[in-house]
Amino acid sequence: MATDYDEVRPDVAEARKASLEAVKSANAPDARSVSRDLDEEDTSDGVELAGADLSNEELTVTVVPQKEDEFLCGSCFLIRHRTLLAREANGVAYCRDCEG
Repeated sequence: MATDYDEVRPDVAEARKASLEAVKSANAPDARSVSRDLDEEDTSDGVELAGADLSNEELTVTVVPQKEDEFLCGSCFLIRHRTLLAREANGVAYCRDCEG
């Protein structure tokens, strides 16, 4: 008689079914009950909600130009100090982190 070694053993199958039933019967709160429990005060502390209209907001960023002793890594696209230069090929520099 041939034995199918890929078949799940009966004791393992029962354990999986029992653990699935335990998870289903647990009294874990669902997402709707948790969202109902939140107060409006909890979200009014200046926290932006997903999908909020930010079209009238203005972002100001100071751009600092690349210094003489820095380079742009061609792999991770981060500005790195020259001491982290691993190699330069065809005008593209690579940092030590990307070269491994």
